[in-house]
Amino acid sequence: MTAFMRLKHGKSGKGCRSGRGMGVDGQSPDAVPASSVDEGQLVRKQLGRHQREIQRLRNTVSFRLGKHLTDAVRQPWRMPLLPLTFPLYALTLGLERVGKRAQAKTSGTDPLPLAGNNCVVLFPTNGVGFGHFTRMYAMARQLRRLDPETEIVFFTPMPTLHIPYSDGFATYHMAGRYKFSDMPASTWNGLVEEHLMMVLETHQPKMFVFDGAFPYRGMLNAIARFSGMKRVWVRRGMFRKGASVPVDSIQFFDAVVHPGDAVASPEIEAVEHGVKSLNVPPMLMFDDDQAMGRDAARHRLGLPLDAQVWYLQLGAGQINDIDSEIRMTVEQLLAISASTHIVIGESMLGQRVEFAHPRVRVLRDYPNSMYFSAFDGAIQAGGYNSFHEMRACRMPTLFFPNMKTGMDDQLARCQVAVEEGWGVVVKQRNSQTIASGISALQALPARSEVIQQPDWGDWLDNLLQ
Repeated sequence: MTAFMRLKHGKSGKGCRSGRGMGVDGQSPDAVPASSVDEGQLVRKQLGRHQREIQRLRNTVSFRLGKHLTDAVRQPWRMPLLPLTFPLYALTLGLERVGKRAQAKTSGTDPLPLAGNNCVVLFPTNGVGFGHFTRMYAMARQLRRLDPETEIVFFTPMPTLHIPYSDGFATYHMAGRYKFSDMPASTWNGLVEEHLMMVLETHQPKMFVFDGAFPYRGMLNAIARFSGMKRVWVRRGMFRKGASVPVDSIQFFDAVVHPGDAVASPEIEAVEHGVKSLNVPPMLMFDDDQAMGRDAARHRLGLPLDAQVWYLQLGAGQINDIDSEIRMTVEQLLAISASTHIVIGESMLGQRVEFAHPRVRVLRDYPNSMYFSAFDGAIQAGGYNSFHEMRACRMPTLFFPNMKTGMDDQLARCQVAVEEGWGVVVKQRNSQTIASGISALQALPARSEVIQQPDWGDWLDNLLQ
């Protein structure tokens, strides 16, 4: 008999001992077996899971279209209107699916209160690179500085959870949808909802932080089921009219944090949403206090102390392709002198670099910024994190901006480095322009003092209040 049934029927068939009230299975109330409590909790979780599954089914397009038809059967006066109401209702559901209309609210259980423990759950989405993850990892480390007793929990589809785990942060992984074969978005969002709800129920956090451009519906459903928890969305860039973000997504959050950029951007949202917005400095992993010294970094990387060392991280192209930018850059750098060495930053999300040369090292680590003191200069793409890390340590850098990134104006960002005197930009890359760019890079002044990064304490403390 399950714990649910035993609790329902009260006493078992065993007799009562004199002088003591009896509890479940004839035992005293203070001697209820732990297994009974565990089974009761399991039953409640299963009931909640079934309720959520029913609600998800009721939200599906097929169910709602079917209900529209059956309602017309039950109420015959609606039948003549079906040729008009059915296509209009189908259009409404279509707009909901593409995020142009808020999803209809269905009846469900009231939000469950959380205890508001000294805990923060961080949810970085998995992007093309490490941008979302890096911001959340930087926030985790800053939260630990503010209060070492804060429990910090990562929940993410990023495959690199060994990084925060080794730093002492609790970690949960939910494989991205495209890791599965032909999994519908609704099924994957259901998995996210179930897994995230279990994490929130277990840790009872006071704050939940999501970093991503597009919020998952399963995540939104999960955080909406709890009260007493502050919800924060970290998102680069303002909300522009016509954006693909579902119109009702912003309302699930209490605050939206916009990390800054070297390129000036409008300070006003183009979309009216009524949610508190915070414009904050770039959220970087670069931390001079935790960086290695020059000699220690070079010993760690197996580099000569008297060599000229360049850091190369372009992120695209195959090094064995003689026409690729990375291959041409390596050849031009090695031609400078016989003492020149190169360290190639290899992405932990991509394929391994297969290239053998006695003066080339491949670095597959995170964060690579801990080794920056080992390098005399760098050749980088123009991405947000790469640029701001180089800017923070004033590394002489040759930038190869991506000229086809839509709203992310990498060229304008990299031009800031030119104006500030520590960067060179090459827009169109070939052997000649890359060689010219490297010559200009060598002519830049040696790296200067590290710029003091803005203090995170104030605005992060305000979020936690």
